[in-house]
Amino acid sequence: MTDTPVMQRVRDIIEPIASDLELDLYDLEQRGATLRVTIDTPPGSPGGLDLEKLALATRLISREMDHQDPIPGKYTLEVTTPGVERTLRLPYHFRREVGKTVNIRLADVNAEQRRFEGVLVAADETTATVQVGEGDEAVDRVVEFASIDRARTVFVWGPQPKPGGKGRSKKKTSHNSKKESS
Repeated sequence: MTDTPVMQRVRDIIEPIASDLELDLYDLEQRGATLRVTIDTPPGSPGGLDLEKLALATRLISREMDHQDPIPGKYTLEVTTPGVERTLRLPYHFRREVGKTVNIRLADVNAEQRRFEGVLVAADETTATVQVGEGDEAVDRVVEFASIDRARTVFVWGPQPKPGGKGRSKKKTSHNSKKESS
């Protein structure tokens, strides 16, 4: 996906700010009168983006956008993070999320299996490879980006609690004490 000249100017303004803050410009979209700037910590970072750094990035981006005025007319600036379950639109998004569970919906409504979920095992400029199934049943499914309607990462909550562990009622003990009369 190629940027328009206006979006390229916006990208040229935002990327140095993100870089100075040790952040990545994850995505840049203009939908109607809204300019959505999605920033994130670089891949492999130990933590996510905290609210203070997001607020700082918003102030710096807003100030520079007002100063350089790259977008004709009025617009609303929205600076956000991709969140836990991230939308995957660009080859870069897929390459960045290799090793994670993804959910994909194909554009072809007549596809034999339009929706599927699995582990993203590889991605290049035109395709993503998703391992669907587990163990001996696992198969690699190669999907062209052009055939994807929607894709996102799936947050996996971790191991299931042991049966009878959490929420089990505990035996209550009570202490009765008598007041001494004086």
